[in-house]
Amino acid sequence: MQPRITSIGLLVKSDPAELFTYPDHIDRGSLDALPSKPGIYIFRDAQERPLYIGKSVNIRSRVLSHLRTPEEARMLQASSHVEFRRTAGEIGALLLESRLIKEMQPLHNKKLRRTREMCTLRLGPDVNAVPEIVYARDHDFAITDGLYGLFATRKAALERLRMIVDEERLCPALCGLETAMRGRACFARQIARCLGACIGEEAIEDHYLRLRAALEEMRIVVWPYPGPMGIVEECDGWKQTHVIDRWFYIGSIDHVKGAKPVRQPARRTFDVDTYKILVRPMLRGELRLEPVKLARSVRSNT
Repeated sequence: MQPRITSIGLLVKSDPAELFTYPDHIDRGSLDALPSKPGIYIFRDAQERPLYIGKSVNIRSRVLSHLRTPEEARMLQASSHVEFRRTAGEIGALLLESRLIKEMQPLHNKKLRRTREMCTLRLGPDVNAVPEIVYARDHDFAITDGLYGLFATRKAALERLRMIVDEERLCPALCGLETAMRGRACFARQIARCLGACIGEEAIEDHYLRLRAALEEMRIVVWPYPGPMGIVEECDGWKQTHVIDRWFYIGSIDHVKGAKPVRQPARRTFDVDTYKILVRPMLRGELRLEPVKLARSVRSNT
């Protein structure tokens, strides 16, 4: 809090929260209870329906910023109160937010609330392999090698492949984007946009290696561990372990007495949001990781 001088010269301290005008229709008690700690928050209406779910390393500050945002007036007008759930860190907040949005389907989380049927480009190890589009319903992306890119639609995957082929002067025919007769140049070669692998002017092996190199930055990382791993976070002496297996968030273990047990899911499927949250910090070594053995004695808050 910053000190200030009053009209009568007294030095006092002001709290920004005290100067803030709270909406009358949102329960003040629910706002006053918000902690300045990591976690998720849920705006609910009078019928307890979730309107919006968000996350922050400072729940209180983030919620107050919503109340100051005119663009969110429609959501705020329908809100009756705000609830929160603490996590021990930012990763836990991100994972919990992603899960709850899928489960609760809040009205104003339109971009994230639907579970998407993803597709990807697959390129086999043979030099004559042609990129093909495959879907998550048919392949477990977490354990399948040779997958590149995550796309919401087949059209998006094809557009990205066309862009790569054009930029790298690859052969559209050998990449499955057009039909060409054996021994005849593809259209791109005829306008000098292909190095000629279709007519033997570039070795098939060299073309394949150039294609793989161009796709590499989009490669989906196969789950690099033999089993579940725990991501450990701590805050104010409170420890949580977020359990991940095959890029699927199983739950968070609270290392406190009386917490609910974590349960092995009946089926673990690659989750695109969990993957995007974790893959970069995990590969960079930014996360505190440890193996986890799930058992009935393990306790969890989810």
